[in-house]
Amino acid sequence: MKISVRVKPNARKNEVKDLGEGKYIVSVTAPPVDGKANEKVVEVLAEYFGKPKRAITIMRGVSGRSKVIEIM
Repeated sequence: MKISVRVKPNARKNEVKDLGEGKYIVSVTAPPVDGKANEKVVEVLAEYFGKPKRAITIMRGVSGRSKVIEIM
């Protein structure tokens, strides 16, 4: 399954908001430095969907806030 994600780094808490139609907003406490925000996004989505972290892959948007993520 592929989903579209808008990332909000440096948030107060980690959370996932479902906007419907496969679109999500993921807020993470990590800063967007050295891939720390991406790591946290994978961790938060894995917990949200009940999957292991290795099942979450960032397909597009590694360096931007808009991402396409594949969940196995």
